[in-house]
Amino acid sequence: MTRRLDGKVALISGGASGIGEGQARLFSSEGARVVIADMQSAKAAAVIGEIETAGGEASFVELDVRDEIQWQKAVDFTEERYGHLNILCNNAGTNVRVGFDDLTIEQYRNIIEVNLNGAYLGCRIAGPALERGGGGAILNIGSLASTKHGGSTGYTVSKTGIIALTKNVALGYASQGTRCNAISPGHVDTPFIRGDNPHSRNDWSTSLENPENYERRLAGTPLGRLQTPQDIAFAALFLCSDEAAMITGSVLNVDGGAALT
Repeated sequence: MTRRLDGKVALISGGASGIGEGQARLFSSEGARVVIADMQSAKAAAVIGEIETAGGEASFVELDVRDEIQWQKAVDFTEERYGHLNILCNNAGTNVRVGFDDLTIEQYRNIIEVNLNGAYLGCRIAGPALERGGGGAILNIGSLASTKHGGSTGYTVSKTGIIALTKNVALGYASQGTRCNAISPGHVDTPFIRGDNPHSRNDWSTSLENPENYERRLAGTPLGRLQTPQDIAFAALFLCSDEAAMITGSVLNVDGGAALT
């Protein structure tokens, strides 16, 4: 590895599994000290143990991204432990895969609170710390659903909102030297669309365990395979590194061409 993040400190929400875990592992291997902010403490501990075994440095802080106070505690913890904050990655997400009429108002509100408002709180509360660190990088996670609408209404609305949030934060923080960009993944093979988890409900019709569903997603990906967390992490590494010093307010599709179909 090239140690492209030497000296950097990254706060990664949703870093205990899936896309966020991929970022935590790669960023650490590239020299960053990583804070995994998540509600899954046991999974976070396993990831941290493997990062430390590999020679990296990582910590855990409990975070429900819907909670402003917990966000402030996560940022404070990061600064107190490592002295500064350079990178914020907003990965935490939730979904309920049902049709428009079956999605309850409570479910809709929770999806918006986690996926969109949680990212807003992260950007807003981490902003002063990033400025104190000399300016930094924020990464938000959109989705194929950000531009190719359909599926769960709450998820589509929240991920479309992420694009607007990213551009507004980019403009708002430009004067302090903090950049904000987004990645819109396609079909990423993670527990988010494979298992049935409290934060991401799946049944046989939506899970990747179903061969028909797997093939449907694969057929919609022109490059011929589903994305992995590492695919997204490599794009995140670039956008959060100094190599992307003049990139802000941008949205990078990492979808194997799925948005083209």
